[in-house]
Amino acid sequence: MIQKDPYLLTPGPLTTSLSVKQAMLRDWGSWDGDFNGLTAEVCERLLEVAGGRNSHVCVPMQGSGTFAVEATLGTVIPPTSTTLVLMNGAYGQRIGKILDTLGRPYLAIDKGDYHPPRGDEVAVALQEHPEIEQVVVVHCETSSGILNPIEEIAEACRKARKRLIIDSMSAFGALPINVVELPCAALVSSANKCFEGVPGFGFAIVERELLSASAGQCHSLSLDLHDQWKYMEKTGQWRYTPPTHVVAAFLQAMREHEAEGGVDGRLARYSRNRDRLVAGLRDIGFRTLLADEWLSPIITTFLSPNSPAFEFRRFYDAIKARGFLIYPGKLTVADSFRVGCIGQLHDEQIDAVITAVAEACQELGLSIPVAVPALAPDNLETV
Repeated sequence: MIQKDPYLLTPGPLTTSLSVKQAMLRDWGSWDGDFNGLTAEVCERLLEVAGGRNSHVCVPMQGSGTFAVEATLGTVIPPTSTTLVLMNGAYGQRIGKILDTLGRPYLAIDKGDYHPPRGDEVAVALQEHPEIEQVVVVHCETSSGILNPIEEIAEACRKARKRLIIDSMSAFGALPINVVELPCAALVSSANKCFEGVPGFGFAIVERELLSASAGQCHSLSLDLHDQWKYMEKTGQWRYTPPTHVVAAFLQAMREHEAEGGVDGRLARYSRNRDRLVAGLRDIGFRTLLADEWLSPIITTFLSPNSPAFEFRRFYDAIKARGFLIYPGKLTVADSFRVGCIGQLHDEQIDAVITAVAEACQELGLSIPVAVPALAPDNLETV
């Protein structure tokens, strides 16, 4: 089948398979037993991937991934409990904004645009501020593309006996994570990321005991994760109208995820996409924001050419005309753009986008290789 729509080189929504799209062609009764069976299978599969079948529960929540993050923070964190938020990009900042809005007290370790929060920093903060009860971190901060070191952060939390909450929105399904072995009190993600479903719901994988103790804490009726869980436990149904077509598509996406080899298979393809993309764009002259050790297989940030001829909107439109959508940058330190590696992308598409970028540069009047400035000496390429 000819791909008529542009490929999405973004961190979600992303390009889905034809079979995932076709799964949305059937209408479902939201309280019908057949649909309840879909929901139950989705939750069971997610718990299996997370390694939390015996210790955690999976609760889906209508809306975007941010809805699920707010539902989780607003439900499991008591109103007077202090949280440590690890920030190194837009999504860590968003967690802080959510807690501000909820009136939950928090402290922050803010590493700027692209430095990773480290385990020893977390350990020091937890020692200096014993009032902290939980730490929240973004697994893959897609504003820069950095993969944060959650293992060493989790170890610092374990030693200090603090709960760890992970926003694994853009990583879960492609990066291995076991919520028991880390350990992790709660993990949040959504349908339209590495499992390659479509937007419409997120989900939280939460320690059963923690969620059981969270009754009455939520600031919101519709975002009450505890009430959503208890209602599903009792009836098998969502409390309010579920995104039925999205759930059906997600179950199909999960089956295809399993057929590809699960997390290992998905990680292998995404890593190959990243390596091929980075090598190809570096050949054209582009520089990555991050050193190779911090590059995630989800999305990569490239520094923009140092030329008055480069204008991102024209660059974007030229690449779109060749069949691909990329993302603008989200940095304060430098002009940049981002190219995703996830979704239904394979060698053929990666090679084609490299060609599209080169042709777009030529269309803008840039010479190849392009001239790209280096960041200040404290950037990750020299750490």
